[in-house]
Amino acid sequence: MKQLNVIGIEQQPAKQLAERLNELLANYQVMYMNVRGFHWNIKGESFFELHAKFEETYNDLLVKVDEIAERILTLGQRPMHAYSTYIKASQIQETKDIHDGKACVREILDGYRIIIQLQREILAAANEADDEGTASLMSDYIKEQEKTSWMLTAYLG
Repeated sequence: MKQLNVIGIEQQPAKQLAERLNELLANYQVMYMNVRGFHWNIKGESFFELHAKFEETYNDLLVKVDEIAERILTLGQRPMHAYSTYIKASQIQETKDIHDGKACVREILDGYRIIIQLQREILAAANEADDEGTASLMSDYIKEQEKTSWMLTAYLG
C-alpha cells in the first residue's frame, strides 16, 4: 500500500520534491540578497530607473521565497532557514560591490537562468508525482520570469 501525505501525494516523491524546492529556495535567497545589494549600491545615469526596478525585483523574490517555503511545508517537509545552508546549496553565487547598472542586470539574468532551469526540472518532477500545486507554482514562475528575462535582455540592448 502506498503511503500518502496529508495532501494525498506519495511520501517519497513528496520528499524528493521538497528537496528540490529547498535547493530552489536557497537560490532564491542568495539572488534576493544580491538584488537587494544592487538596489542599495547602484550608481550612474540609470540610477533612478534601476533603483526602482531592483526594488520591484527583490520584493517579488521575497514573495516567492515565502511561497516556496510554504510549499515545502505543505509537502510535509521542512524548509532550509539558515544563510550558511543557502550558500552551500545555491548555484547562484554571492555578488559583492557591483555598482554598474548593466553589470547588475547581467547578474540578475544569470540568476534567472539558473532558477528557471531548476523550476523546469521541478515542474517535470511535480507532474510525474501528480503534484498539481507544485507544478502550477513552477509554471507560473517560469512564465513570469521568461518575460522578465526578455525585458532585461532588451534593456541591455
